Amino acid sequence: MKRLIILIVSLLILCGLIWYSMNLMKTKGKSDTELIEFSVEDTSSIDKISISDPKNNRITLVRDGELWKAENGECINQQSVKFILETFKKIEFKGYVPDKSIDQFYKLMITQHTKVMIYQNGNWVKTWYIGPSSQDHYGQVMLLDDAKHGKSTYPVMMKIRGENGIIEPRFFADKRKWMCTNIFAVPMDQISSVSVKFNDKPFMSFLVKKSGNQVEVYQQDKKLNITNTSKVISYLQRYKKIHFELPNYELSALQIDSMKRTVPFAELTLRETSGKTTKLRMFRIKNGVMLPNEFGEIIDNDQDRFWCELPNGSIVKCQYFVFNPLLYGNVYFPMEIPVVKKR
Repeated sequence: MKRLIILIVSLLILCGLIWYSMNLMKTKGKSDTELIEFSVEDTSSIDKISISDPKNNRITLVRDGELWKAENGECINQQSVKFILETFKKIEFKGYVPDKSIDQFYKLMITQHTKVMIYQNGNWVKTWYIGPSSQDHYGQVMLLDDAKHGKSTYPVMMKIRGENGIIEPRFFADKRKWMCTNIFAVPMDQISSVSVKFNDKPFMSFLVKKSGNQVEVYQQDKKLNITNTSKVISYLQRYKKIHFELPNYELSALQIDSMKRTVPFAELTLRETSGKTTKLRMFRIKNGVMLPNEFGEIIDNDQDRFWCELPNGSIVKCQYFVFNPLLYGNVYFPMEIPVVKKR
């Protein structure tokens, strides 16, 4: 009886060892093959990408024909999407994380990771968890969650084929970095009118009206005698390519609200023949340095840049170099400008 019990126990232990070994091999095989398959070969079928970061930033990018847009339909930087799609295709296995570092990296990635969810033809297929860079900074520690094979238990090191560098900077969730910088891209024949209102210097305000080939220009409601329409056309052609310089990385929400309650130094309103209207409100930037402006007045405003409120309420930083040709109509039209004595 004792021998029979020993035999049964031995068989149970043997069966247990076989079961453990099979599952270990199965798990290892899974980790070695399916769960390092981060790449997506057919990037043309990817139609949605969702990115979130440890700072609780989140953005969802959606394919719309040949272009990509934000989930709310806003324009986004197409070149950044191109870099992401290239990464999906070219990512490859670099190596295993050293055994002694697996727990450390796994715990770190639970709270500190960039999460990238990938959708093909409307269905979720993969999620990347992007952790810290590898020690040589030529790769990234990552985890994969796959629709077919589940989530990996162990992080691995991945890299981009043919390139040296880390992967994470390509996947940013801060919506400001995704903003399209173009403000105007309007051909002249689509412009109905342009109004520029200077609140601090009303005499600089003007209105350009266009109907077919006919143009009229007004300075403070007074119609100007335009003998050379080519200069008016030259002015209207300026609106084909106008960009802002940077999104707002400086002002807090409280500072923005406070600034919006002040009177802007200028307001520009462009109306298109389609009925679309684009209005910009422009605010000076104080820098504490007293310098002469274009009128010879000594002021403490930044002479290179100003804040601009876009139609959607966003605040961006613009350059006078880009906008002065739109704001100063006296360069194109015979406006009456009072002489200001220089100090």
